[in-house]
Amino acid sequence: MPGKAAINSKGAILLGKWVACDSVDDSRPLRIVTHAHYDHLTGLQRSLRKCNVVIMTDATKDLLEAMQGRWSLRKGNVKTLAYEEPLIYEDEKVTLHYADHILGTAQVLVEDTEGTRILYTSDFRLSKTPIISADVLVIDATYGNPMQVRPFKKVVETALVSLVKQGLKQGPVYVFGYHGKLQEAMQILRNARIEAPYVVPAKVFRLSKISEKHGMNLGRYLLFSDDEAQSMLRKEDSFVGFYHMNSRRYIGKDAFRILVSGWEFSSPRRQIGVNEHIVALSDHSDFEGLLRYVEESSPKLVITDNYRVGAARTLAKQIEKRLKIPAKPLPE
Repeated sequence: MPGKAAINSKGAILLGKWVACDSVDDSRPLRIVTHAHYDHLTGLQRSLRKCNVVIMTDATKDLLEAMQGRWSLRKGNVKTLAYEEPLIYEDEKVTLHYADHILGTAQVLVEDTEGTRILYTSDFRLSKTPIISADVLVIDATYGNPMQVRPFKKVVETALVSLVKQGLKQGPVYVFGYHGKLQEAMQILRNARIEAPYVVPAKVFRLSKISEKHGMNLGRYLLFSDDEAQSMLRKEDSFVGFYHMNSRRYIGKDAFRILVSGWEFSSPRRQIGVNEHIVALSDHSDFEGLLRYVEESSPKLVITDNYRVGAARTLAKQIEKRLKIPAKPLPE
């Protein structure tokens, strides 16, 4: 199986002969964007100019246009694929499969004429992600350390709802997270019958509209510049504001604040300041979920993603030790 998959020095996941995922490789005619997070968009404009076709799900295309402008994808040949819709390119078949991460995320399966199944999981959370059988598996290694386990996964959503209710008794609540996860938090609270108004900045507003278009239930939310939202801000009425994690340095500093972060492993919720809490809401599998995916996929070779943030070297060693499957981190 060596040579069927690799990761180059720019973080492109190379599958079979023709496909590069989530970064640049000028020798590959197909570029696949598995989802709309920045660490999977490296060199996208170059790929649009150089590749024969750039492939993504319809939801990912909509999110990218909302984030970067409708002009952003017009320099190349962009093709959207539905989950499980095959694309034949030369002598290989490419199929996107659902992954539970942010809206539109896809696993990528390449099948060649020898019958070899080459799979890239992209980022995923195991609970709702189908496990695809593969001969060669390239896997996310974000939480690849055995210490990165969340035994409390089932109560995290309850912890978030409880904290928001607690904060709303005092006034406004600000939730900070990354794009995609913010919309998940909005949906969790709406499904829990939190009826307080939502206030969001412009980019979160645009991405929330796309999320609703693709089936998410976010309820009513206001653009922060609207008169009604500005009135609530001045009066410090009870509302829930949703802002990107980078905004926490200057937004709502004196209010009740919640950070939704996957880098919390000690408890479902933890107080980190006078009025500031962290909730362990993650859109990545923990270590146990990664091992389970590998075991049930039954590959002959595993490559752990050593380009993006994570513990690829440790995960590869643990796969070999515990599952007796050859594994290596790439790029070296």
